[in-house]
Amino acid sequence: MRESLLTILRDEKTPVDQFRQAAHQLADLLAAEATAFVAEEPKMVKTPCGQAKGMEALQRVVLVPILRAGLAMLPSFLKIFPRASVGFFGIRRDEATAKPQLYYEELPALKSTDLIFILDPMIATAGSSLLAVDRLASRGASQIVLVGIIGATEGLEKLASQHPDLDMIVAGEDPQLNSKKFIVPGLGDFGDRYFGN
Repeated sequence: MRESLLTILRDEKTPVDQFRQAAHQLADLLAAEATAFVAEEPKMVKTPCGQAKGMEALQRVVLVPILRAGLAMLPSFLKIFPRASVGFFGIRRDEATAKPQLYYEELPALKSTDLIFILDPMIATAGSSLLAVDRLASRGASQIVLVGIIGATEGLEKLASQHPDLDMIVAGEDPQLNSKKFIVPGLGDFGDRYFGN
């Protein structure tokens, strides 16, 4: 299922409505996978017919999409984590240098016990992701999971090297970047294709 959705996203002939639908379906799968990172504790509940052993989530979840492409993943994660707090990073890439530029930041007060999911569909050089992780760590975050749709090997290796404790969920990995630092084969500019620009 994951590969077939990635194929739809990669195909340059996919129209915007089908691109959005595939992006949402894939984000649904990633959000479901993300539940494995939530700490739980045992809880007893009363059913209509007796007592049952169950589990209860221990952590507050904070969702942090990177604008603007990360917004495409937010609805799927809010379905799975309806009580989550939401913060935002606005990070754009300088096309001349490929360096990330932070232009907007809005985060809730963070605790070291929070579980934070960064939503960043395309991880190319990992500049935006690294900036987000560093900013969150400076605010006291210690449990961060990066969730992406496609990551370039170079960027994923850089993340693992600089943040060995960082957990990542990425639907697909591509081998290289081109001279403009776009993922190859990738799917083009995710934000442009999702928002119809």
